[in-house]
Order: sequence, then C-alpha cells, then structure tokens
Amino acid sequence: MHPTRPIRSWRVSIFFAILVVGVAMVAGQSVPSALPPKLADYVGQHVKLTAEQQAQLFQGQVVTKMLDADPSREVAIFGAVWIKAPVDRYLDVVKNIERLESGGSFLVTKRISNPPRLQDFDALTLSAEDVSDLKTCKVGSCELKLGEAALAVLRKEIDWSKATATADVERLFRTFALQYVNGYLEGGNERLAVYRDSDRPTFVAQEFSSMIERVPSLTDYLPDLKRYLLGYPKVTLPNAESFLYWQDAKFGLKPTIRINHLTIARQPPGAVVVSKMLYASHYFWTAIELRVLVTDPARGEGFWFVNVNRSRSDGLSGFTGHVIRGKVRGEVEKGMTNALRTTKAKLEAM
Repeated sequence: MHPTRPIRSWRVSIFFAILVVGVAMVAGQSVPSALPPKLADYVGQHVKLTAEQQAQLFQGQVVTKMLDADPSREVAIFGAVWIKAPVDRYLDVVKNIERLESGGSFLVTKRISNPPRLQDFDALTLSAEDVSDLKTCKVGSCELKLGEAALAVLRKEIDWSKATATADVERLFRTFALQYVNGYLEGGNERLAVYRDSDRPTFVAQEFSSMIERVPSLTDYLPDLKRYLLGYPKVTLPNAESFLYWQDAKFGLKPTIRINHLTIARQPPGAVVVSKMLYASHYFWTAIELRVLVTDPARGEGFWFVNVNRSRSDGLSGFTGHVIRGKVRGEVEKGMTNALRTTKAKLEAM
C-alpha cells in the first residue's frame, strides 16, 4: 500500500483545477473580436471582409480590400489596423506633413503658408520630359494637366529659343500654383481646374462631387464632413483645422506634382483626417484619402486606424488602361499595406 498516492492525486487535481480556472479567466480577458458598432456597420455593409480577414484584423494585422468602383476611371481601396497608441499621437505626426511624407517616393513635400506665398513653391521644379512636353502643349493635346487659360499664358510668355526657357517655365508654373491655391481658398471647388489635355474638357469639381457620392462613410456616417468638402470655404467644420500642401512624388512612370487640402477634425470617439487632392500634373483628376481614427475602450488604449482611398484617373480607360488596371490595383494595395504597417510601427514605438 502507498498512503501518499491519494495525497498526490488530490494535489494534481487541485493543480489542474487552478489551471482550468486560470485559462478561463484569460479567455474571459482575451482581445474582443468585434468592432465598435458604427464601424462594424460600415465594414459589414460596404467592405464585407472575409472571415479570415476579420480574424487577421482582430489579431492586430493590417487588412486591405479593393472596393467597388468604375474600373475605367476609378480605383478605391479600404485598409485598417489596430494601433496601440493615443489618437493625439497620430494627429501630432500628421500636422508635420513635411516630415511625415518624406523620403522614398516623396521627392518634396511643402506645407503652404497661410496666406500662401510664392516662396512656398521655390522647390517646385519640372522634369526634363515635362519641359519638353510643354513646348508642344495646346488645348486638347497636352501631357501635363493644365487649364486653358494657363496654356494660353504659357504659349504667349515663353520663348523656347532662349537659354533660360526651362527656368522661365518653372517660374511660370510656380505662379500658376500660387494662383490656383488662392483661387481655391477664395472660391472652393468652383475654382478647381478644367483640364483641356484631351479632346473633351474634364471638370475637376464635377469629378470630385461624383466621386465622394460613392464614399458611404461620407454620405451616411460623416455628413458634416461631406458638406464641408463640397461647400468649402462657405461651409465650415466644427472642431477642425486644415492646411494646404504640395508635393512632388514618384508615381507610375513620371514624377507628379500634387496639391492637397488636408483637414483634421475631432469626431468623437476619435478623429477624422481627410486629404483632398486639388491638382495633379499627371494621372489623376482628383482623389480623396479618408483616415478615420476610432477608439475602442474594450480593447484598451489605442484606436482603429481605418483608411479609405478613392482616386479618379484618365489612364484606366481604353485598351492601354485595360492592360494596366491589374498592375495599378496591385500597386495601390501594396502601397496601402506598407503605409499602414509603417504608421503602426512608428506610432507604437514612440
């Protein structure tokens, strides 16, 4: 007989009982697998993530998905990730746009003064290819996106036989940029460009209005923001601040000069950051990047970083456009994934 065996058996039973209770407690404290109600409604209705994507999202991974859009002229994508950092940390970072969007594909990023100054565009230069294209630019046939009035001034004021022609063109382009941002600040979307680089004019204001009608988060979930984006500067947005910036960035086959209007707004239980493209020298008619920061007390400190991008382009139609659409979508998805991963890593390391 071994009198110690019942005692050992009792101790083992106690050990396993404690272990089971401990596991149950940990399970009870596990990371929630549900989004905040409003965000869950948007994702469920308009994004429709797969079960695998949902699992990845709740595990802290970056998830992206292409959204429905007219493939002949629009690209749309959704991306999201959980970031364990305060909302204010991201807002502080995005206000320093010159540092945030620097390096890599960003050649120059410059925040525009308030009021704008010509010196804000001192770093704006044109590639040799752009300068060469401008020599033959005319209404209905121009590689760069310019309005009819700008094309007329260009043809009138530039003497291409001079050794200073490139410097003269760049100086005139900086003047165009200043006039453009001042026009937008005074008159809003009505003063956005009418591009005449093809046989049919493209009205940027109409393209922008049509595009954001297809952004459900603006139409159904953020109506004040939608009214602001369509009605600026006549319409204001409470608890918001904004600024304009321009940048020269590598995109596709050519460096592209872009001018954006960025707005930061407190929208409890988090914030919204929206970047509205006002001008692009190549590829784009217009674009919108919506970043929604949603806190989630059930998960603890941090926020859901949700990014929705839509862009309108003239390079996706016709035979050539059909050929490159897959590549464009792939590059867009890759870019979104990298951006979200980088943002998460930087904020959580600060």
